[in-house]
Amino acid sequence: MTMTSLGAVTLGKQLNASDISDTAIALLDEQGIVAGWTQTAERLVGYSAGDVVGRSAALVLPAFEEAATTSAFVEQCRTENGWPGAQALRHRDGRVLDVGLRLTMLRGQDGTARWLASMTGTGPLSEDGTDGSVRGPLLAREPIGVVIRDRQLRCTFVNDVAESHDGLPGARRLGRRHTDVRPRPHAETLEAVMRQVLQNGATKIHEYRTYLPTSQGPEHQFAASFQCLQGADGAALGVCVISADVTANRQTRERLAVLGQASARLGSTLDVMQVSQELADVAVPLVADYVAVDLEQSVSFGEGPPVRIGATGKRLPAFRRAGLASIRQGVPESPWVRGEPINVPPTSPFTAALHAGQSRLEPVLDTASGTWVDEVPALAHRVRESGMHSIMVVPIRTRRALLGMALFVRTEDPVPFHEADLLLAEELVNRAAQSLDNARQYARKHTAALALQRSLLPRRLRGGTAIEVASRYLPADVDHCVGGDWFDVIPLSGARVALVVGDVVGHGLHAAATMGRLRTAVHTLASMELPPDELLSHLDDTVQRLAEEDCDLPDEISAVSGATCLYAVYDPATRRCTMASAGHPPPAIIDPEDRVTYLDLPTGAPLGVGLGDPFESVELELAEGSVLALYTDGLIETRGHDIEEGMRRLGSALAQPGRSLEERCDIATQTLPDQAPCDDVTLLLVRTRSLSPSRVASWTLPADQDAVRSARNLAACQLTEWGLEGLENATKLIVSELATNALRHGTGQIGLRLVRHQVLTVEVSDTEAFVPRPRRPRPTDENGRSLFLVAKLSRRWGSRSTPGGKVVWAELDLPRTSGPDRRVPEASPPTSRGGFAAALDTPSTHFVSLAPSDGLRHKAEG
Repeated sequence: MTMTSLGAVTLGKQLNASDISDTAIALLDEQGIVAGWTQTAERLVGYSAGDVVGRSAALVLPAFEEAATTSAFVEQCRTENGWPGAQALRHRDGRVLDVGLRLTMLRGQDGTARWLASMTGTGPLSEDGTDGSVRGPLLAREPIGVVIRDRQLRCTFVNDVAESHDGLPGARRLGRRHTDVRPRPHAETLEAVMRQVLQNGATKIHEYRTYLPTSQGPEHQFAASFQCLQGADGAALGVCVISADVTANRQTRERLAVLGQASARLGSTLDVMQVSQELADVAVPLVADYVAVDLEQSVSFGEGPPVRIGATGKRLPAFRRAGLASIRQGVPESPWVRGEPINVPPTSPFTAALHAGQSRLEPVLDTASGTWVDEVPALAHRVRESGMHSIMVVPIRTRRALLGMALFVRTEDPVPFHEADLLLAEELVNRAAQSLDNARQYARKHTAALALQRSLLPRRLRGGTAIEVASRYLPADVDHCVGGDWFDVIPLSGARVALVVGDVVGHGLHAAATMGRLRTAVHTLASMELPPDELLSHLDDTVQRLAEEDCDLPDEISAVSGATCLYAVYDPATRRCTMASAGHPPPAIIDPEDRVTYLDLPTGAPLGVGLGDPFESVELELAEGSVLALYTDGLIETRGHDIEEGMRRLGSALAQPGRSLEERCDIATQTLPDQAPCDDVTLLLVRTRSLSPSRVASWTLPADQDAVRSARNLAACQLTEWGLEGLENATKLIVSELATNALRHGTGQIGLRLVRHQVLTVEVSDTEAFVPRPRRPRPTDENGRSLFLVAKLSRRWGSRSTPGGKVVWAELDLPRTSGPDRRVPEASPPTSRGGFAAALDTPSTHFVSLAPSDGLRHKAEG
């Protein structure tokens, strides 16, 4: 047997201070009482030797409280989560530290036992791979030799591994000094180091090369640590010497140094699929011949709750293949391509790693017939054909959430994977996990932002018969694709449309949430058929009220800090457009000859500033085919350019003869400067249409007893002329009810208008400003049911104020011109309560006491 060459000890060659010296050491007896303490342990948990020596290890190791002895604690850890493993340490300041803990049993001369507790913290990896995050975990994996010596440097305790390192049996070592059993010159040198450790308490680390006593192969490299053990009074009790074979670890460090440079590519993108591919590319051929990275489904799509590590239950999470790399062209080892869901065999090492929440090493892969490989035929064929013989499965995790799994496979390299390879793979996966988690968080926020934006902005603009419309929206927050601009086209009664463009101060998610509230408010106010100036006044009140609510929460940022808005209403029957502005840029009008003018519109104060000045409406007539451009200031105001220059640039882009609205939108937005936008950009283009006079019929009727009958007859004749006889009965009944109400509550003439566009609109106007409201009549009431009848017979109904009174309107669906006929509501003039119930198509028990309205009494006269 070749003995250890002590002449190879390189005294004075110390590794980094954050290397093996960061391993905290404590000596325990069989009862779990701390018998020796070190300075490294004090640095780790904050307790001095006087605080812990002579007391139970449970002071710093809470899990020890459940064990009666140190041996029982070790068995408990082995049973629960394997050994070595992570444990929680209690710091003196109350913090809980996650460390890697290992307990090594030592034997003394009289048969007594002691336990060496080695605790390694976690930390970032340096570029050369030599810091404690590498060497510490190695101590938790590799066999270590331990020798305890007293103040006279006599061996008092030793473990079995020490003999395998230098060939010296424990019985020969115990009770003797190093100089008693080793050549004196070299032994005296080592004892000098030990005395220095005893004197100043410092930790010394040295590396040396030697031949293993059981091998005739090449020299192995060892690292030895010398630490001073302190008693309760802080005085030195002895020296703890720990030795480890770091031959494979040195190779690993060299590979990690290369890996540190290669993995700098990780995290260059916020795309989870790209990060996964980068991980696979870095690992081949550095770690494995073939690597597959599979992401948990919620990570791939940025949706769904995260899966907890080990909490897979009976149903495994779904995975998608995200990264593939191989030393072979075309990656023939994988039966699944990137993006495809994978099939996980329930008894595979992949599944075992999922359930345990820990890495899985299969140095020799069993591919024999009848094993788990055959559970997926396509996979079995690839495994055997490619010659897979050794695999590692490493969970990709962060903050206790499972992001995915990484599979490392050897096919061409005949050497099986070992622990050092697994360490390397885990380090690489841990680096990638941070990048994947960042990408996952971004994907989730991006998905949520897009969902928010889709819910806030119109998905489809409907101009009806009034306008042709096109739009563009470019948020300044390119990361989240959301902003504070909004636009809308809202159908109104009588073929009219409302056009809205607004801009909330700021951009991003905060502005988008505010924009959503204002857009909802505009929709609500538009349904009330308010004129533009009145609508903006109500919207201004809403903004101020929201701001006041936020002021009640001093710690919260105000959700509404100001906004601008332009609201317009266009009537295709008259080609007139009424609009008002609240601090918004003026609209551009492009006439049919492609001449661009900016409307001189009273600007008004921005919403929410609280000036109290009334808004002003402007009404103008637009030629058919005119283009109206509504936009936000982000389109005309950029860094280094004033607004006038931006308006000229926009006018030139819009004055494009023969261009469609979509093309003009593209040209207008493409003329923006190349630098990143400082504000959201919105553009809404509408081309006006006119409603043919043949589609509109209107009459003015005197307020006498014949008005209702005349209105019914006029409506019936017009429907016959339009070929809408199927709507006659329902229309006549609606006209009767509305005209009767106008006659009863008004004092002047009654107006009747029928508009045929996408629907049939019936409008009855009077001079009374009171807006009708439906009410629920009592069974004995003679009146009060007319609006219920109108609502039942029409698709929708409402009213709007006019300068001379009000208009009450109702819409009916037009019959289909192709395909199966859809039955149009038929309503023959009822002469009994049962007739009313039939017309309403509701249970007659709800209308037992219905009495004919005045409109029906006039009907009898006709």
